Amino acid sequence: MQRHWASRQFLRNMFSMTDQIDKALKKAKFIPDDLDRRIIAHLRIDGRAPVSTIAAALDVARGTVQTRLERLLATGTVMGFTARIRDDYDDRTVRAVMLIEVRGKSTTQVIRRLRGIPEVHMLHTTNGSWDLVAEIRAGSLTDFDRTLREVRMIDGVDNSETSLLLSSV
Repeated sequence: MQRHWASRQFLRNMFSMTDQIDKALKKAKFIPDDLDRRIIAHLRIDGRAPVSTIAAALDVARGTVQTRLERLLATGTVMGFTARIRDDYDDRTVRAVMLIEVRGKSTTQVIRRLRGIPEVHMLHTTNGSWDLVAEIRAGSLTDFDRTLREVRMIDGVDNSETSLLLSSV
């Protein structure tokens, strides 16, 4: 009896692991096609658009859009929906772009530290003279100054250049 239970438990564990592996492979293998990209484009314009509206605009069945949207969410291609706020909504926010030069092979460590700074809104790798581009948003000039010092103190940051964003045109 004990052996039978152990075999059954072993099989359950194996099937569970197989399901987890299958889910991971589906996420890793998924490549959006043209229809998926068009659905994403509509969602970027209006993340609250009803599925029926998107289907009508793309001239496909509502069920097709619903299925595609569920797959985009399940695979992590679409991670969620959010409100987009105008950049100039809060004119007291200090915004800047910081170009960062990283020493040697310490990019991963520097990125990890930069992600821990709340004022670093976006972070990008780039080519050319600079290794990273950070978009900074601070509540005041004092916070902005502190953020600049904090970034420059990170071990592995060799040099930086920062430009304030005055207005969006």
